Parts: sequence; C-alpha cells; structure tokens
Amino acid sequence: MLKKRELQDCNVLYELMTHPDVFPYVRQKAASYDEFLFITKQTIEAEERGELISRTILDEWGAPIGTISLYDIENQSGFLGTWLGKPFHGKGYNRLAKDSFFQELFYELGIETVYMRIRKVNIRSKKAAEKLPFVIQVNESRKTLYNQLNANETVYDLYEIPKDLYTFYLLRNGLQQSNSHLLEA
Repeated sequence: MLKKRELQDCNVLYELMTHPDVFPYVRQKAASYDEFLFITKQTIEAEERGELISRTILDEWGAPIGTISLYDIENQSGFLGTWLGKPFHGKGYNRLAKDSFFQELFYELGIETVYMRIRKVNIRSKKAAEKLPFVIQVNESRKTLYNQLNANETVYDLYEIPKDLYTFYLLRNGLQQSNSHLLEA
C-alpha cells in the first residue's frame, strides 16, 4: 500500500498529478516532469534529514497512484498532505493510505499529532476528513495555529488527529496496531 519515495515512480506520478482535478490541491506543484523529478529528489533528501516523511501510495498491483506526506515536522507533530490520481478517487484508497500512514507515524516514528489544513473550497477533502471518527476540527481550539495558516485571508480549515484518539478508534473497533505496513524498497 505504501513505500518510500523513489525517483523511478516519478513518470507515473507526474502524469497523475497534472490532472486538473488533482493539481490545484497538490502541495508540491511542478510545472514540468523535470521539476517534479527535482522536487521528489529534494523530498527524499529532506526525509533523510528528518524534516518530513513521504510515501508513495500503491494500488493492489503495486503501481504508484499518489503520495502521502507529513510536512513541517516539529515537536512530534506535522501537517498531512495527500493526493491521489483522478482514476483512483472514490475507491477507498485514500482511507487505506491514511490508516497505513498513521500506523507508521504514531507507532513507529513517534509522531503524536497530525494536522490537516484543508482549503475551505475543497469540499471533497473536507468531507473525507470529517468522515474519519478520529479527526477533530480545531479552528477554535487551536486558534493561534489557525490564525497563522490564515494570516492573509481565511483560506483553510484546520483539523487534528491526535495519537490517543486514533489509538482509541483502533481499540474500539478491534483493529490491530500494525508493524508491517512499509514495503521494502
């Protein structure tokens, strides 16, 4: 389902990312394949330095279909960024990728809180986030962070996934914490 980012996946991922229904919502936009290759190389290097965590999302046949990343890691927390290619929207891949990623973040990498900033106009992403029983909208309770995100104009809603709430969700639903969700490269 997830694997570490590799340059060999860039061709497929770039084609998926440039779709007009996907591109506006991608955090690391690239205007050309060469630029995407460069950004991916920078992402791999930033992960080696501990600045972010990024994975390629795979379909059931092992083909790249999107990415999921934790950016701006500070004090055991960071911001989630994820995108899927248009042909994979609405098929459950987003939820599976997030579950696998959260398992790795919370139980292997020591992350305590995952934030999501979602554009107020991105109804698809807001609905997907609000379906998750372990996600809390924190526009009011994290007002300082919310105001930082919206310093120039109110663009984003802020959501939080705390490790303890995610763990409670797993326990309540009889789900196991997994230690084997990252494929060997």
